[in-house]
Parts: sequence; structure tokens; C-alpha cells
Amino acid sequence: MQRVCFRLQVRKEMMDEYVVRHASVWPEMLNALSETGWHNYSLHLDRSDGTLIGYFETPSLKDAKAGMEKREINAKWQADMAPFFVALDGKRPDEGFLQLEEVFYLK
Repeated sequence: MQRVCFRLQVRKEMMDEYVVRHASVWPEMLNALSETGWHNYSLHLDRSDGTLIGYFETPSLKDAKAGMEKREINAKWQADMAPFFVALDGKRPDEGFLQLEEVFYLK
């Protein structure tokens, strides 16, 4: 199982709304994530500066991303979430996150 950790930057003025949106993620989006191999998915927000850290486990990041790419609900969710982030350089949030290197893991 591949462990994936990533970082994005939420706009400070949009942090509260970002949290609200994630309190009720669309059921179709949740199903799509589960069905395409995104497991133990969590997001952590530093409200002091908008740093968002995400973590999930997947058999294959490449396959998980490719699976979501085929889902219409993902395109809608990414378009809805894109305004919340800075520095995406025209990419969708699921394409523009910075994947962090794992340097230690305690089983």
C-alpha cells in the first residue's frame, strides 16, 4: 500500500467555507474516491496560514488518479474546489498538489 502525503495552500479568506464544504462532501464523490483506491484519506488545515496537508493510502497513486480522471463527479468537485487554492498554475487541485517525500514510517 502506497502512503501519499501532499500539501496545498487554501486562501486565508476562504478557510471557513473550505471546512464547511468538507463537512458534507458529496456522496458521489466519496463513493468515487473509495471505488478508485483512495483509502484512509484525511485533510489537516493550519488555520494560521492556510496550509493544507492531505494523507491517503492507495495500492497505486497512478491508478487512483487515473480512476478519478474518468469520473464526471471528480471534474465537478475539482472545479468547485479550485477557487479555494492559491498557486495551482492553472491545474486542478488534484493535479496541482505538492506530493511530500516520506522520510520515516513507524509500523
